[in-house]
This record gives sequence, C-alpha cells and structure tokens, in this order.
Amino acid sequence: MKKFISILLAVTVIISALGISVTANAEDSGVAVPSFVTGKGLFIHSGNSDTDTEAWVTSQTQWDEETGVVNEDLEYFFLSSGTRDENVDIYNGYDFPVTINGVTIPSKQVAQVPYETNVKYGLYDADSKNKFKTVIFMKSTAEAAIYLNNPNADGNGTGLYNYLAYNNDDKSKTAKATGAIVDSQGNVDNTTVKKIKGRGNTTWWKAKKPFNVTYSDNVSIGGMPKSKKFSLLANYQDASLMRNRFLYDLSSAVGIPYASKSRFVDLYMDGVYYGSYQCAQKIEVGSKDVVYDIDDGAYLNEDGTLAENFPFLMEVDAGATFGEDYFTTAASNKLTIKGPELEEGMDYYDEVKKYVADKFTKLSTTVSSKSATLEQLEEVMDIDSFAKVFLINELGKNWDSGVSSLYMVYKQDENGKWKLFASPVWDYDNSLGNATGIGSELSDIGVSDYEEPSGWWCKYKGKSKSAKTSTNIMNKIANSTAIQKYAAQVWFDDFIPALRRYNSSNVTEGPIYSQDVYYNSLKGSADMNYTRGWHLDTGGWICDHSSLVKSVYDYEKNELITIKTIFNYPATFKGEYDYMNDWMNSRAAWLSSQFRADYVEPEYKVGDVDDNGEVNIKDVTEIQRIVLGFTYSANQKKAADVNEDGTVNIMDATFLQKALAK
Repeated sequence: MKKFISILLAVTVIISALGISVTANAEDSGVAVPSFVTGKGLFIHSGNSDTDTEAWVTSQTQWDEETGVVNEDLEYFFLSSGTRDENVDIYNGYDFPVTINGVTIPSKQVAQVPYETNVKYGLYDADSKNKFKTVIFMKSTAEAAIYLNNPNADGNGTGLYNYLAYNNDDKSKTAKATGAIVDSQGNVDNTTVKKIKGRGNTTWWKAKKPFNVTYSDNVSIGGMPKSKKFSLLANYQDASLMRNRFLYDLSSAVGIPYASKSRFVDLYMDGVYYGSYQCAQKIEVGSKDVVYDIDDGAYLNEDGTLAENFPFLMEVDAGATFGEDYFTTAASNKLTIKGPELEEGMDYYDEVKKYVADKFTKLSTTVSSKSATLEQLEEVMDIDSFAKVFLINELGKNWDSGVSSLYMVYKQDENGKWKLFASPVWDYDNSLGNATGIGSELSDIGVSDYEEPSGWWCKYKGKSKSAKTSTNIMNKIANSTAIQKYAAQVWFDDFIPALRRYNSSNVTEGPIYSQDVYYNSLKGSADMNYTRGWHLDTGGWICDHSSLVKSVYDYEKNELITIKTIFNYPATFKGEYDYMNDWMNSRAAWLSSQFRADYVEPEYKVGDVDDNGEVNIKDVTEIQRIVLGFTYSANQKKAADVNEDGTVNIMDATFLQKALAK
C-alpha cells in the first residue's frame, strides 16, 4: 500500500508540473483533511503522516502588531521545517475551486501542489480565472514545530489563542487542545494537550505571548528528553532569539546541575502561525522534569510525619505576590517554593516554609562576610554551582541578577552534607547587551557602563551607594573574596573551553553547539517570525544594537586588546545575532583580563590539548585548530607541542597521530 501511494504521489507531481489539475478528497488520496477549519482559506499539511489531521497551517497576511494587516492581497504559507521540500498537500477551505501553480483544487478537497520558497504565486478563482491573491511559501529551519488546535476553546466558538491571550491581564485561563509535534524530518506525534495557559510576568504583557503546555503523556520535542511539561518562551524582547538558549546551554556545558534543555520551535494555533519560540523544559520537580531527583512527597517520612531534613526547589523572585507558597524572609527577600508543591491548609504548610526560609537565611548570613573562607561557605552552599551561576550572570550582565528567576535546590552533596545548590538558570533575554536598564537605579548603585561589555556588574547590582549592606544574594556572592578567587579558576578551566567550542564551527553534538549551528537552526524560523510581523526593535528598554567597539584577550600576554574600528550592524536578524555574539565575546575578553591575576595554571600533560585527562584523536584536531590560529591558553599550547621543539605546527599533529596508531 505504501509503495502504491508513493507511486501515486510521484505521478501527481509530474502531472501537476504539466499544469493538469489533480484533486482528491481524503478517501481518494489517503491524505486526511484538517480536523479544524477556522475561516475560509487554504491549509497546507506538514509532516510525513497521511493520517494526521492536526499539523495544518493556513495562509495568512503579514500583520504588524501596531498597524494591523500590511497587505490583504499578499498571503504567506509559514511552513515548518518538517514540510516536504518539493510539493505539499493543500486543502481548499474556500467555497469555490482555486488554482495555484497550475493545480486546481475543488472546494473542500485536497491536492498536491509543487512549490518553491520565496517565490510569488498567483491564487486564482478557477471558475472566473481571476487572480484574487498572491501567495509566498516560506519554510523554517527550526528543530521542531508545535501545533495546538481548539477552535472552540470557550464553548462559544472562540479560538484557542484569542481565548487564552485576548485579555492581557488574565493569564490564568486554561484550555485543552489536540495537536501535533513535528520534528525537522517530518515525523509526527499527535499526543493531546492536557492544559495550555499563559505564563511569565512582564513578558505576558508583550504582544507576543509566552505559554506553558502540559501534554497528556510524556513527549520528546526536537530530541529533548521526554516530559509532559514545557515552557514556550516568546523571546519577544530579544531580537536575536538566542540569549536564553545560549546561556542555558552554556550552563550545561560548564557543569551547572539541572540545566533546562530547549529547542527552537515554530508555534501554530488553530492553523495560524504565531512565531519562532524557544521550547524549554519547565522548571519542575519530578523524575521526568528538570529537577529530577526531588518529588512532591520528599518532605514527609514514610509514616506521614515531617522529615528532619528534606530537599526542595525554591526561587528568589522580587516580583512574587503573596499567598500560597510565596513569602518574605526577615532580610526582605521574596521566595517561592517550587517543590514540594504546597497549598495553604496542607499538613506542615507553615513548617515547610519556615524550613526553606531558615536555610536561605543561613546562606545569606554566611556569605555576607566578605572574609568567609571556602571551608565556612561549603557548610551551607555548593561553591562550584554558586560560582558558575555568578559567572553566568556576570558574563551576561543580567539585569535581574539576584532579583528574580534565581533558583536554588537544597539537597545532599556527594558526601551526604545538606546544602544549597545554585541552579537551574532561567530567564536571560535581558542580558548580553540587550537591556538599557533603569537610569535611576544605575545611578543609585554607581554603574555608568551597563550597556558596555566592560565593567563589573553583580558586585554593584542591588546595593545602593548609601547602603551599608545589600539584600541581593548574588551581590553578596560577587563580593565574597573566596568565591571570586574560586570563580577565576572556573572561568578559565570551564567557561573558556565552552566559549571556544561555541565560537568554532560545525559543532553539532554536546551540551553546547557552535554558533553557526544555532544560527542555521534559527535563520528560517526567524525570517518567518519577522515577516509575520513581530518587531526587531521592541521599545526603549532595548539597547542600541547598531554599533559596537569590540575587544579580544591575548592569553599569552594577559592583555585586553580593544579593536578601534566601530563595527556596524544592520537592522536585520543576522545583524542582531552577530551583535549579541560580538558583545558576548568582548565581555568574555574583559572578564578574562580581570580574572587572570587570580588564576593558577594547572599542570598540563603533553598531547592532552583539550585537558580532559585523555590523549586521543580529538587532541589531533585541537592541534590543527591551534595551527589555524584559533585562541588557546598557554598551557594548551604547551600540551600541543608534542615533539617539544618549542613551536606548535602540523608536525605535532602528525607526530601525535603516529603515536596513537601504535
């Protein structure tokens, strides 16, 4: 049967190319029609499943969030990356037959139509032969697509998006949905959606809405680990669409526990394309969630009594509202407990909140002493994770550093000691040179270079020049002498190798890819996102991204080198993407120059260029990269000098290859 359908489809393409009309209803073609039709128009199917009724997208006009429809006579098909390249199944939702690219499709039927992307095609009334629209096909490059369908979300004929997002002030509405997850190869998963609702604080008030989605069963999206709960981040204020993804993956690459995995996806509701999103694992506790080793019952003994010690997940969130699991510590830090999940009236509700508050207060009190030793700090905190989260915030100059979305997990370390771990990281769209900040606050804390890649940030954020102390926990960590010295080692040993990997090319495996791989995954999706009508410039909160004075760091001379040329960036997605990367690399160069004095070079092993404890064929590649001029530390270059002649050249790579072959 499959062979017969394949032959039939191939013949259809040939006939269509000759301009002969080929049409079919669902029974004749073996292709199902959409389970929903919201208004008149054409619908294109995505994916390789002929029985799927959910992964359909309608043609739509370009829309501007301020002015509305741009040109009602021009429509786009925003196709997911899983759509076939040469031809598509099109369902005609009009009440009359239409012709497109030589193929006539009767009303309420399906035809297979050949197409090319970014080419204008006339759409004709097949009876009158009159052209009534122009259509353009665009295709994404994202890692997956998510289709959510419920054209009767409120029982009164209101579509899913309008029901959930029409009133900005109410993100509490929930709905069920049918749907599809389509990967870049066209594979379709039709797991239903148990619940979808709005999410975010300030981001919910923006034009492009973020959502939380809970599936009825565990699913994998774009190759992520299976889970039921995901967050769809709009990244509306980040025109590069990349800042959150980069820092989440960087946190994983440097070994921060519980890093949320994410993928670039295209989001469709009731057949309408709503833009490029970042689908991330929702920060929850549970065996299939990000914090996988805590469950909601962990605070109870087997007999139902309160455990003496128990793990929990909490968030520092200055924007939290009171009630349920939100509360304020004596030091005026607002905390919310994310796991175990609590409700007022539950047994031990108050006791659990007090337990969490006590552990956080002890951490805050201990780290408040700038002279506290690592040994003293290690009694209450995991130094490694806190130093790394500090560096993530410092690298990004994260405006919300220590203010919100700062998560901590309380659990036992490998030696059985109960302490707080800083993780997972979350919400960095206003970092890496994106936000302007608030002028009055910057003046109050004494920072005048917030938008620049240079200058310390975390040690000032949250502390007024007139105040003796700060309640900002990340500020306290940044001002700890012991943690600063520890962070210098972590910066060069963990962050610099990860950034070097990101700045290389064609790295498609591991917790962090190279920036060209991310760009290639984003480009088509971003083109659709901005063609659809979302803005590159979303207002005064965003910095000027048109130019930058870049810096690099000479590792051998320990010298920060400022490139005098002012680099100009076009107001395009590519310009925004390049600006973010150049700002980040200039920032990394400045931090390297500051941390170098406290860094102690580790011992090196000849041949072990990537410093992973082993000498293998990967080290040969690293030597070749050094020869090509890529930046490496002095110790790595010493390890690369395999024949010990004082220089690193292609002979060292050959020498190591021969040694490994023996």
